[in-house]
Amino acid sequence: MSALPQRRAEDPVFGVYQDLTTRPLPTPNGEWLAYMLASWWQGKGALPDYFGLSAGQFKHLKQHYFPDAALPEQAPSGIPVDFSRMLEKDDLVGLLAHYAVAEDSGIITDIIVAACLGSDHLWQDMGLWNRAQLSALLQYNFPDLAAKNTKDMKWKKFLYKQLCESEGLYLCRVPSCDLCIDYSKCYGNEN
Repeated sequence: MSALPQRRAEDPVFGVYQDLTTRPLPTPNGEWLAYMLASWWQGKGALPDYFGLSAGQFKHLKQHYFPDAALPEQAPSGIPVDFSRMLEKDDLVGLLAHYAVAEDSGIITDIIVAACLGSDHLWQDMGLWNRAQLSALLQYNFPDLAAKNTKDMKWKKFLYKQLCESEGLYLCRVPSCDLCIDYSKCYGNEN
């Protein structure tokens, strides 16, 4: 698990995180969910109502991980979810489900897929506080998939590249990423 990211005590996101983690969390995913929920609760990230989950999944998440928290069901950011613009939703769910190993990876899968609709880096769209948290979350829930990212490709691009390759689609213009003029769009610093 990654070290606690730098946040100031007066930061409202940090305060919500502290409130969510006052009791022991049942799995490592609970820690990452606390980071994401703290951000979401303060209107950060791209996750929509119910945290990108169904109403039933969100209720389970609250009961299982944060039974004492009065989590809102509507996204404080006001961001709606529009899966109609995500034709690949079922494919992304299938890709992640294929590699899932943790008992509670299903909820994580649906959160990742909803966050893929955002326009920033995946860790930002999920409400995580840094890329290292996303890497650790993916390594815990989808270790074999995460291990395929040998060149530290940006995670959202990596997931979509995996989808393309699973369908036999190779859309890149050059045979090697190292030769591509768009290299920095797929690899490099995300912070």
